[in-house]
Amino acid sequence: MKIKKHTLSNGLRLVHSEDLSTQMVALNILYNVGARDEDPEHTGFAHLFEHLMFEGSAHIPDYDEPLQLAGGENNAWTNNDITNYYLTIPHQNVETGFWLESDRMLSLDFNLKGLDVQKGVVMEEFKQRCLNQPYGDVDHLTRAQAYSVHPYQWPTIGKELSHIANATLDEVKDFFFRFYAPNNAIIAVTGNISFEKAVALTEKWFGPISQREIAKRKLPQEPRQTEQKRMEVLRDVPVDSLFMNFHMSDRLSPDYYAFDILSDILSNGQSSRLQQHLVRDKRIFSSIDAYISGSIDPGLFQISGKPNTGISLEQAEQAVWDELQILQTELINNQELEKVKNKFESGHIFGNINYQSVATNLAWFELIGKAEDLEKEVDNYRSVTVSHLRDLAGRAFQPSSSCILYYKNGKVN
Repeated sequence: MKIKKHTLSNGLRLVHSEDLSTQMVALNILYNVGARDEDPEHTGFAHLFEHLMFEGSAHIPDYDEPLQLAGGENNAWTNNDITNYYLTIPHQNVETGFWLESDRMLSLDFNLKGLDVQKGVVMEEFKQRCLNQPYGDVDHLTRAQAYSVHPYQWPTIGKELSHIANATLDEVKDFFFRFYAPNNAIIAVTGNISFEKAVALTEKWFGPISQREIAKRKLPQEPRQTEQKRMEVLRDVPVDSLFMNFHMSDRLSPDYYAFDILSDILSNGQSSRLQQHLVRDKRIFSSIDAYISGSIDPGLFQISGKPNTGISLEQAEQAVWDELQILQTELINNQELEKVKNKFESGHIFGNINYQSVATNLAWFELIGKAEDLEKEVDNYRSVTVSHLRDLAGRAFQPSSSCILYYKNGKVN
């Protein structure tokens, strides 16, 4: 993959990779702002902006119409670390994409009517996903349990519904001009477009946008957990569920790849350990999964499962601890490890065939290091050894660093 880069005088970073096998171009604009950058009393703003950015910009009242007329499509997503916008468009109409994205980086069309509409959309989403859906508040509960000071303690959608309901136009404007700026963004351009043309269009449309003052991020660091945290809640849900969380490394640590491999060894596929031992053989769980948060700052290694009828949450939890104990005391079979590594490599290769996925990945890797690191990911996973996995499991899967949530079926009076 040929990766080329260019930085504008206003700080905007362009990452480019040409792909002549498609007639399309992808533009991916990553803003270095997520839920972790919010005020604890004003959460959900990054997610709100995911919606507001389509409400109309300084000179373009409707974002979607001109893009659709040019044959393009778009979408966006937000997490605790970043906000990501992307579009695909036929190469002959690509300038429309640069025009649209630059105008909303310049400024949005801030007005009370548009804000009220999008606040209503986000509040309805909060109600549907977190209040009116079984297990909908799990993310709120587990994050608040695991993090005492770091802003990962609330999910992207926000800590409370009232934070969005009470958001004012001035607060929204302030949030935009503090974070949505060329010197806080990366644009990745891939597909049927030359580097020279990508540079020219980026300079033409984004170059005139002035830098903004971006405050240096000073997030409180989560202290090391030294005692187990336990919580039990009663909810009107179909069955009891178990949630076990362990603190893990940040995204740039070599341990990150080992944690990811451990999660796959435990639950990726029907032959994985939790599936084979606790679902199929012992029938302790009807379903169980292990996964990592993948966040930039130290994240969580998460295990969640629903015990079978007649199995208590205490029995289910002990069965998981038994499996984790094996990881701490016995070396993983080389064949088992190789299978997981092969799965990652094939997924990585196929995931980067599509020009749109390449754009998203290039922007992400440029943010956390440099775009070229995308091509080192397979080697990073390949370098993990069985002794590294055993040692890491011994350090990470200790009761003192665990957060346990019993989510029980029961009517709350």
